[in-house]
Amino acid sequence: MALRYALLASLYESPATGYELTRKFKERMGNVWNASHQQIYRELAKALDDGLVKVELVEQSGKPDRKLYHLTDSGRTELGEWVNGFSPRPATRDPLLLKLFAGDLWSEDKLFEELSRYELDWQEELERYREIEREYFHDVQTLPQHYKLQYLALRRGIIATESWLAWAREVRDLCGAPPEGS
Repeated sequence: MALRYALLASLYESPATGYELTRKFKERMGNVWNASHQQIYRELAKALDDGLVKVELVEQSGKPDRKLYHLTDSGRTELGEWVNGFSPRPATRDPLLLKLFAGDLWSEDKLFEELSRYELDWQEELERYREIEREYFHDVQTLPQHYKLQYLALRRGIIATESWLAWAREVRDLCGAPPEGS
């Protein structure tokens, strides 16, 4: 999946500035697609050149004009074609899991040290997802279909992260490690 479609999908929901798109990627779309500020602006420029988005200059008092990006009809058409096309699953490339194939070389203390770092990351990620869930999806049944589908993307992130945490506990149990924090 290209960053282009992540941007078009975000603009499909509502027009936004590059800054607002960057925030949205961090705050609401983190479990779906990650991109840096520079990547977002570079892709916005390409989408503008390709006629998929247009920019509206919004005057601000004492500040430079804001650039508000809107999806064009061409952008909506391309996004619709992409959404309705088949997207193959991305290849799995996970260094942590790969290390298990040469696990006899991994010292036990380094294994559990690395696992602990991952567990902290996964726990923080889960907390971020739960915060998004509380802020945007507190009453899912009353939301329009568009937001129900976004909620389901978030749920996938929550379930995957919970699964990683459960797997880490299984690693500790199977390999005889002390519980985290001991």
